[in-house]
Amino acid sequence: MKLNVLIFGQLTDIFGVANLTLENIFDTNELVAKLIESYPALANITYLISVDKKVTTENIALTNNSTVALLPPFSGG
Repeated sequence: MKLNVLIFGQLTDIFGVANLTLENIFDTNELVAKLIESYPALANITYLISVDKKVTTENIALTNNSTVALLPPFSGG
């Protein structure tokens, strides 16, 4: 199972890239744990998770070719 992760804003400073492809991750909790394991600075940052263009605050299942976006804090006006 392949997962596309898009990284935006200041989060790219932590990752060093704007996108990742990960495999065999089945839900958002597992994704966050794996990302923090690989990028410990992520644990100290506030961000939102969007799965297939829908922001979520719950643990949800991921499917093959899901697109997950990591969104830093932003303000509008």
